[in-house]
Amino acid sequence: MSEHVKSFAAVDLGASSGRVMVGRVGPESLELTEAHRFPNRPVRVPEGLRWDILSLYAGVLDGLRAAGQVDSVGIDSWAVDYGLLDADGALLGNPVHYRDARTEGVAEKVWATVPAAELYAATGLQYAPFNTLYQLTAARSTAQLATAERLLLVPDLLAYWLTGEAGTEITNASTTQLIDPRTRDWSHDLADRLGIDLTLFAPLRQPGDPAGLLLPRVLEETGLRGPVPVTTVGSHDTASAVAAVPAAGERFAYICTGTWSLAGLELERPVLTEASRAANFTNELGLDGTVRYLRNIMGLWLLQECVREWGQPGLGELLRAAAEVPALRSVVDAGDATFLAPGRMPDRVTDACRESGQPVPESRAEITRCILDSLALAHRRAIREAEALADHPVDVVHIVGGGTRNELLCQLTADACGLPVVAGPAEAAALGNVLVQARAHGLVGDRTSMRRLLARTQPLRRYEPRGDAAAWRAAQDRLTRG
Repeated sequence: MSEHVKSFAAVDLGASSGRVMVGRVGPESLELTEAHRFPNRPVRVPEGLRWDILSLYAGVLDGLRAAGQVDSVGIDSWAVDYGLLDADGALLGNPVHYRDARTEGVAEKVWATVPAAELYAATGLQYAPFNTLYQLTAARSTAQLATAERLLLVPDLLAYWLTGEAGTEITNASTTQLIDPRTRDWSHDLADRLGIDLTLFAPLRQPGDPAGLLLPRVLEETGLRGPVPVTTVGSHDTASAVAAVPAAGERFAYICTGTWSLAGLELERPVLTEASRAANFTNELGLDGTVRYLRNIMGLWLLQECVREWGQPGLGELLRAAAEVPALRSVVDAGDATFLAPGRMPDRVTDACRESGQPVPESRAEITRCILDSLALAHRRAIREAEALADHPVDVVHIVGGGTRNELLCQLTADACGLPVVAGPAEAAALGNVLVQARAHGLVGDRTSMRRLLARTQPLRRYEPRGDAAAWRAAQDRLTRG
């Protein structure tokens, strides 16, 4: 390997699986390969739903062994969840899953002390029942929290086991609802009012900061030769994905697609207005002092659930048939909580169309087209509202993540938004993870340079808007009236 090319292991953990990817980066090259993939299976025990964190750690070790010799390791994962350590640094039970029922009704207790509008003005975070703030409030009377000396978010916990050094990465910390996005530091006043001990958290780290060296026992178990540093990356997977948006300027929107769609803007400062709260936008911290101003949309979950129930035909055949179905006959609100739970998704989609007085899709192709039209419409609404609320005009939409492989969705999003869509890369979170490591090791420059390298080396596809813009406006009006 050239002395100007280095290898970086990206540990990328999702809610259903984890993987270790290897990125090879040079001044003009960027290649990504998968070294190891492993399942992430939460476990329901008598006390509730828990992450099998030991299995995940074993998967990380197996992945590092499969990756071979690397110059650095970085870790990203989902947000909000954490592990508690005792005074000896031992884990106090498996981390609680964000879908656990313990936070039911907790938000109202928090709002009794700090009203929802005031909470948003202080932290900029949209309401979600599983935000770390609500989890800690729910855990207040537990023996585990009373015993704990340290709290580590999931990627920081894994980094601690690899290196013995504890830190709290800032982009993930911003999802706790305990960070002030203006100062990019803890909101001490808020925590004091809610009785949350911020000394539980390890010192804040920035993407690119060193996070320690792999311990001798880790080197022995993985077969790697030391020293191997762990580098702090945007440890919230969406932060890493947004870092890998191959944008050429600032006037862009992004959609990180997969089970969820995260649609929004990259800003220099947060938007903390009451109008922003009412529109359910969140201000999460990103790379280099940026803010990820975005809305969570249900995403391809609706289609994934339909395909799971149908079994046949496969997704490719469904998409080809859906492309032949007339556009916008029926649409549903892709953000409606009606679609959040698994099971009976085709029936729930048709029921929503019937209840709103629209034509009821009958075939699988018609249901698929309804879902994709609805997602494109939700993308349109999120991007247009973000533009207005942030006073930040957009010239192009970048779609990254697994949804880039869905050509029909990409084209419909361009049509709905009336803007060109650039689709790719599909492996955005892992690439963002790798690039932050590469930058810390002197192989790439600033965020602009990172994005130029992505644009030169990754397969991208451009979709131009087509069709009748008035039809999308009418569909939005129809949905709003419904």
